[in-house]
Amino acid sequence: MAKILILIGAHLCTAPRPQKEAAALAAAGHDVTVGGIWFDPALAERDRLLMMNQPWKFSPVLDFRPQYPLQRWRIRLQARFAREQFQQTGRVSPTLLGYGATAMLKAALSARADLTIVHSEAGLWVGHRLLDYGLRVGVDFEDWFSQDLLPAARATRPIAQLQRLEARLAQDCPYCLTTSNVLAERLAQVYQAPTPTVIYNVFPHIPTPPRPQNAIPTLHWFSQTIGSGRGLETLFQALPYLTTPVPIHLRGNCSSSTRQWINAQIPTAWRDFLFIHPTVSNAELPARIADHDIGLALELSDPPSRNLTVTNKLFQYLQSGLAMIATDTLGQQEVFAQAPEIGCLIPSNQPLSLAEAIEALVRNPQRLKAAQLCALQAAQTQFGWENQRDRLLTTVERALTTPPYSSKLVPLCVS
Repeated sequence: MAKILILIGAHLCTAPRPQKEAAALAAAGHDVTVGGIWFDPALAERDRLLMMNQPWKFSPVLDFRPQYPLQRWRIRLQARFAREQFQQTGRVSPTLLGYGATAMLKAALSARADLTIVHSEAGLWVGHRLLDYGLRVGVDFEDWFSQDLLPAARATRPIAQLQRLEARLAQDCPYCLTTSNVLAERLAQVYQAPTPTVIYNVFPHIPTPPRPQNAIPTLHWFSQTIGSGRGLETLFQALPYLTTPVPIHLRGNCSSSTRQWINAQIPTAWRDFLFIHPTVSNAELPARIADHDIGLALELSDPPSRNLTVTNKLFQYLQSGLAMIATDTLGQQEVFAQAPEIGCLIPSNQPLSLAEAIEALVRNPQRLKAAQLCALQAAQTQFGWENQRDRLLTTVERALTTPPYSSKLVPLCVS
């Protein structure tokens, strides 16, 4: 049995991939702890409920919820100072990469785990430092962090430093995962590193949630946050082309400014057909998805990370038996190549193509039903968690028999 520490940069309930990783490793007999960050009371309560009766542990390495005002003020002030310092001088501090970087490092050095697995931008820096100490490190490129930003955000992010951190971990970590074959191949090519192991963002099998008999098929889109840059613009621009009014359900955190943005985007006649729902727990989400008929995965081809990955939402649509309308990013093409009958693959940023795909399913009940059945079958066969779990366990066992990294330190412009 090995001692394994998994470090994430946020609340546990917002990190389904590390949850599955922890559960698989604990079931294999390892002593697993997940270290995260608490800043939201409601999400902290979800974390507590999530941890009930789990065979692995969760511990917040940093807690700056509102009930700790001095800590909250200090953490936010540090983050603001790090941003201003980078903009004025170009100097990169760990805090610039995310809340809790130094707290995660302290927790990892204290734990002295047989394997520490990092999952976030801040985790890249932590992993780099742990390698310097000669410890065994794993990395999960849930995203291609240095290539996961829109142009406006890239100007204020330390892209070069992120790339150096990614290169070192890709080259030197014996446990290295990512989310699609096309992303794995690109990371290996760019960083001249071994090809990461691909673990799809699929989920353990659950009984098929009951499907309501909707008189008119409904569309569903979800993410942690509702906003621009996620393909919703294309959906709103497609509405004037639709001849059949279709209920549209969006689920995610939605600020008042975002609601104003949405109202400005959609035609007035469609406002009664648009419904916005809050996030729900991981346990409740499959049933809420299954309330609908067609899942929208409208990812953009830019930035590169969005083009190459395959997101949680696509696989959760499959698991809940929704027909799929997905944009033709390289990652989503990879899934459709294995299960082409699950729905429609359309070009990105093409409102007319999206409208045609919606009507093709809404106006043809037999085709819609066939796509839904194919989605369930795909979720239970080639995209079942059991196959991914076995690949993950093989990778971790190989990593645990690999000697810890030891060589000359790599100079890096991150203090």
